[in-house]
Amino acid sequence: MNKYELAVVVNAKIEDDARTATIEKVQEYITRFGGTVTNVDEWGKRRLAYEIQKMREGFYYFITFESDATAPAEIEARLRIMENVIRFLCVRQEA
Repeated sequence: MNKYELAVVVNAKIEDDARTATIEKVQEYITRFGGTVTNVDEWGKRRLAYEIQKMREGFYYFITFESDATAPAEIEARLRIMENVIRFLCVRQEA
């Protein structure tokens, strides 16, 4: 099992319920592909470095999880088509 950190930037213009549902859906994808979520760190609303899809702000979440090596690719494929996710990045943490 490898340790990973997933950074997700969610659209700031949506309601709190929709934002919570989006993060829960991401966690569901992680568990569906055999991973276990160890921590969810919410940074809140932050200004983006540059404008993305005519948005200047987004909600930042950092999710740490453990899974095998095939899970991140599957999770990223699902995140790529999620409407409320502006950007994401999954990196493997060194031991």
